Amino acid sequence: MLQAQIYIDKDELKGTKPLHQFIMQLLIDNGIAGATAFVGHSGFGGHQRLKQPAQQFSFDETPMLIIFIDEKEKVKEVLTELRKQYRGGFIVTHQVEKW
Repeated sequence: MLQAQIYIDKDELKGTKPLHQFIMQLLIDNGIAGATAFVGHSGFGGHQRLKQPAQQFSFDETPMLIIFIDEKEKVKEVLTELRKQYRGGFIVTHQVEKW
């Protein structure tokens, strides 16, 4: 099995829909076995600027992580479809075992 992790900003949009909702619906529509979305308290990326949206008076974007797992080929297919519709974010994949 393959696990994919997608790092995005919680407030990012795909058209008029929140990006995380768009991605979750894409996963459902493609029959992915399971997914979970997590909201982060702080984070940083290539820009090396710490985002801390939980801080009072912060205008930082809230980091978000979507994790999903399925058979290797199915994960690769849905990631290919996602990349056709959305080019941002950061995606990591790795092999996992189901116990």
